[in-house]
Amino acid sequence: MAAASQRIPRRAVAGYAAGSVGTGGFGTLPGLVLAYYLTDTLAVPALLATLVVVVPKVWDVVIDPAVGALSDRETRGRGTRTRLMAVGALTLPVGFVGMFAVPDGLSPLWAAVWVTACFVLATTSFSLFQVPYIALPADLTGSYDERTRLMGWRIAVLALAILLVGAGGPAVRDAVGGGAAGYLLMGVVVTVALLAGMLGTVLGVRGHRALPAEEVDPRAGVRGNALRGYREGLAALRDVAAYRVLLVVFVLQAVATGVMLAAAQYVATYTLGQQSALTFLFAALVAPALLVMPLWTRYAARHGKPRSLALASVLFALATLSLVALVPFPGAWLYLPVCVAGIAYAGMQLFPLAMLPDVITSAGRGRGGSMSGLWTAAETGGMALGPGIVLLLLSVTGFRSSTADSVLAQPDAALTAIVVAFSVLPAVLVGASLLVLRRYREPVPAPDPIEDPV
Repeated sequence: MAAASQRIPRRAVAGYAAGSVGTGGFGTLPGLVLAYYLTDTLAVPALLATLVVVVPKVWDVVIDPAVGALSDRETRGRGTRTRLMAVGALTLPVGFVGMFAVPDGLSPLWAAVWVTACFVLATTSFSLFQVPYIALPADLTGSYDERTRLMGWRIAVLALAILLVGAGGPAVRDAVGGGAAGYLLMGVVVTVALLAGMLGTVLGVRGHRALPAEEVDPRAGVRGNALRGYREGLAALRDVAAYRVLLVVFVLQAVATGVMLAAAQYVATYTLGQQSALTFLFAALVAPALLVMPLWTRYAARHGKPRSLALASVLFALATLSLVALVPFPGAWLYLPVCVAGIAYAGMQLFPLAMLPDVITSAGRGRGGSMSGLWTAAETGGMALGPGIVLLLLSVTGFRSSTADSVLAQPDAALTAIVVAFSVLPAVLVGASLLVLRRYREPVPAPDPIEDPV
C-alpha cells in the first residue's frame, strides 16, 4: 500500500520529462553550432569567438546559485518552484532567436558583441528554468527507485530532444542554403520546441507540494537574499562528500561533452569534407541513447548507479580515443565508434542526474535549490569550457575564419587540432572523471515517506 502511494503521478512524470526538450535543446544547439557560426558565417576571429561563447557562461555561473536561493525562497513561501520556471520559459525566445538574428552589415567585432548580449539574455532566462528544474526530483518523491524511474523518462526525452535539435537544427539551416538566413530559421524553429517543452513541465508539475511541512527549517522563513544560494551551495560542497565528488565528475564529463560537440561541425566540414555531415554525425552519437536507455536503467537497478556510471564512462573514453585515427585515415568508419560513444553517452547523462536527487535528499531537501544552483553553475562552466578550448586550439594552430560564402583551406596543424578535440581530449577528461568517481560513496537513502508528497 505504501509503495503504491509513493509513485509519482503520470502527469508529473510526463511534465517533468517534457522539460528535457528545453534543457537538452538549449544545452545542445549553441554548443554544437555557435562557434562555427561565429568563425565561418560572421567571420569572427577564433580568439574573439572564444570570448563570445565563454562570457555568457561565466555570467551563468555567477547567477545560478542566486537563482537557486530564489527557488528555495519560492518553495518555502509558495510551496512550488514553477513561477520562476514559467518566467524563464516565456522570456527565453527573445535572447535565443536574437543570437541568430545578427543585423546585416555589422563588422565581425560588433557581430560578436550582438551575439554575446543576446546569449547573456538567453542564458539568464534559461537559468530561471533550469535551476529549479534540477531540484524538482527531490521535491516530487522521497523514493530512491521512483527518482530513478523519473530520471529514466527524463533522459529518454532528453536523448530524443538532443537528437532532434542537434541533427534537425543544422538540417533546417542547410535546407535553405545555410548562411545568415539559414541560422535565423533554425533559431526560430528550435525556439518553438524549447518553449513548448519548458511550459509542458510548468503545467505538468503544477500543484505538487514541494516539501513536507516538517522538513522546512523554521529559521529560514521566506525572506533571504541571493547570497544564501552561494553560502548554502558551498556549504553543501564542503560538508557533503558525495555531492562534492559527483559534482567534479559531472563537470569533467560536461567539459568532455562540450569539447566534442564544439568540434563536431569542424570535423564534418574539414575532416569529412561536407558541412551537412554534421546531421549524420550527431545522429550517430545520440540516436543509440533512445534504444539503450531502458537497458541502462535495468543495469543500474541490478548493479547500482555509481558502477553503471563507471561502465558508461570507460566505454565512452575508449570509443572517443579510437577516433584519433581520423588524422591519418579520415572516412565514414568514424560512425561506428561514434555510435558506441553514443551508447555510453546515454549512461553518462542518466546516472549523475539520477544520483543528484539521492544526494540532495540525504543532505536535506530544504537547500535543494541552492545545491542544484551550484550544480548548474558548475555544469554551465564546464560546457562553456568545451567550445572555448576548441576555439583556443584553432586560434593557436592558425585556423582561418571566413564568411558563409567560402570554406578556406586550413593549415595541417589546425586540421589535426580539430581531430584531437574530437577524440583525445574527451577521452582524457572522462578518464580523469573515473579517477574521481572512485571516491564516491553512495549516500544512505532517507526513509520513504508514508504519503506521496506530490
